[in-house]
Amino acid sequence: MAQYIYSPRYHVDIGLHVFPTAKYELIRQRLIDEDGALPEDFLEPEQASAEEVLTVHTQDYYLKCRDNRLSSLDQMRLELPWSPELFDAATRCVRGSIDAARLALDHGVGLHIGGGFHHAYPDHGEGFCVFNDHSCAIRQLQAEGAIDKALVADCDLHQGNGTAAVFADDPTVATFSIHQDHIYPMDRPPSTIDIGLMPGTNDKAYLKELERWLLPLFDSQAPDLVVYVGGADPYCEDQLGSLALTREGLSKRDALVANACKDRGIPLLVVLAGGYAYKFEDTVGIHLETIRQARNLWKPTSAQGDS
Repeated sequence: MAQYIYSPRYHVDIGLHVFPTAKYELIRQRLIDEDGALPEDFLEPEQASAEEVLTVHTQDYYLKCRDNRLSSLDQMRLELPWSPELFDAATRCVRGSIDAARLALDHGVGLHIGGGFHHAYPDHGEGFCVFNDHSCAIRQLQAEGAIDKALVADCDLHQGNGTAAVFADDPTVATFSIHQDHIYPMDRPPSTIDIGLMPGTNDKAYLKELERWLLPLFDSQAPDLVVYVGGADPYCEDQLGSLALTREGLSKRDALVANACKDRGIPLLVVLAGGYAYKFEDTVGIHLETIRQARNLWKPTSAQGDS
């Protein structure tokens, strides 16, 4: 049976807000109710150490978050009400992606029920993103010598501007972002490859562009780890976007990325990123399908047997 990285502390009370922090616990419960997962299959991360966060973020920004010294302007850019609970969730999310990346190296896939906060820059957070968790995971594994090269495959509705900034001019990490054009973020440092899509892009056109541009990057980069920033928000009924992908199309997207890793024997780290469907259950269901498609890559160790 696969293992999942998850913390109940990811559910933070941020009041009436478009970002549904309750989605994580509902995904966990559906994995138990529908997929036979056991409570012990969910591994809770501790808070990341300062050193782990500082692999990407500046000390000044980290200390402002830790000591609750974010200014009103900082919080406006973050678009979240600040609290110690949010700092706790954000640091656990960093460790969660690190833990899931290690599972990926050991088992073929690491499944993080959280993460994907791709708008966080080294020196500030924005767009609901405090710390760039998956970038920290890449940098931590590189520091440990566990990987040399990585590829970030970002299929969230929005361009991964923070991730692009983190790895700018770094040949060891390729960044790919396929997203809706002419919406947030306006500040877009270039990824290795950026695919901007027009409103109304449907399943067929999306999948054609994804296959055309992402698969050759797998082969030219030859990464030791792929980070899949899933995103439920390209969905046709998302509140913040106007792409036209169906749930079936999003499932095919997930399968395309997972199968590309399987065919090449590349470990895959999955982080969930955004999702703001008008029907909350659609966001949960789309994320759940992302996990299910990737879970097929899980390889048990000999100690686990074939359970």
